[in-house]
Amino acid sequence: MSSFRLLTALRATRPLPINSQNQRFVANKSHEFTFARRQFSKALKDVENGSITRKSSKPNGTFKLTLLGACIGAVAGSTYTIYTRICDKNSHKEHERTPPKVVEFFPADVRITKRFINPKDTSGLDIVLFQYQTCPFCCKVRAYLDYMGISYSVVEVDAVLRQDIRWSEVKKVPMVLIRQQDGRYVQMTDSSAIISLVASSIHDNRIDVGELAQFYPHISYFDDDGKKRQDILNKYFLMYQDRTPKNMTKEIEENERKWRTWADNHLVHLISPNCYQTFDEALETFEWFSLAGEWDVHFPKWERDLMVYCGATAMWAIAKILKRRHQLTDDVRSHMYDALNKWTADLKKQNTKFMGGKKPGLADLSVFGVLSSMEGCQTFKDCLQNTSIGKWFYDVKELVQQNRGELHRERIVGVTTLA
Repeated sequence: MSSFRLLTALRATRPLPINSQNQRFVANKSHEFTFARRQFSKALKDVENGSITRKSSKPNGTFKLTLLGACIGAVAGSTYTIYTRICDKNSHKEHERTPPKVVEFFPADVRITKRFINPKDTSGLDIVLFQYQTCPFCCKVRAYLDYMGISYSVVEVDAVLRQDIRWSEVKKVPMVLIRQQDGRYVQMTDSSAIISLVASSIHDNRIDVGELAQFYPHISYFDDDGKKRQDILNKYFLMYQDRTPKNMTKEIEENERKWRTWADNHLVHLISPNCYQTFDEALETFEWFSLAGEWDVHFPKWERDLMVYCGATAMWAIAKILKRRHQLTDDVRSHMYDALNKWTADLKKQNTKFMGGKKPGLADLSVFGVLSSMEGCQTFKDCLQNTSIGKWFYDVKELVQQNRGELHRERIVGVTTLA
């Protein structure tokens, strides 16, 4: 998608000014109250006419009940409409778009736990990643940053207490703060949007990352069930501007977006039902999370134990809900095997080492990131034994580790640090 079309779309559908929205809201309310008053007056007249007629012709009971029901329904419907509009003043803002939030100063009392510094990094980006070490979406972001050799800082967030993101209106990870040219920080959430933004900035660093972030606004919409949803526009698109790579074709872009979407909408939803099928497996998984995330390094023992035992219990229960929601059978492993076989079959059909060709593309790094989140779990061991995913996975992992920057740990007061 060209930048011209994106800018045209954004301008054509930009939200109304606040005053205009308020005026429209007030106008809507006035119209609704007028409508309700007319309906009520009409109902009263109908009742009066009915009573007059009753004196002369005595209509039957069915007619009276029908008339009364219609009157009550009209009044109740109008009243409910007005009530719901008053309770949700933003309900009319379907497809509203808001730009990413900009933070004036780096939040106080946020603990940087470690930094990955690559002397060869030429991106010019100052990135702080707020994460859970073993969250599939966080693993996706790290896989991309590491493979590209980008330097970044890490804030390891307590998955239970979440003190380090209290400053944010959005309480979810992964989240990044990226310094703009003016010294402020643009805040981005959603792993795919983060990757697309950083990839766009690396491709063309003439444009400030804050300006590029405007191409990824937050949008609201109503799904098929009538529920209001939030998402980020263009999150699978890179903003090439007028510098589209010579080897990038429409077919390659579409295939990459297809698999990135598949990783987010299908593959990742198979993780929890598999890794937390039983309480013992859930506890084993969280013990591995503690080891992989170095929770004993970054958090006091009581907080580490809270995360392990509360997290395992919660995810064991949630896994059962997710299993029903995504319509998985009791043999949840088979769904994971089918997904991985689909990926490897397409690789074989394409006859390339990676989905991106000779080198891993964004689709490779997304799928790798999701799978790496369960690398130490029994589910992953079973996948290695029952599918052919292993060779591709370890080929990507080797390149990710080769390009990763050097680890620098930050000293945290009150917590034991590694030597």
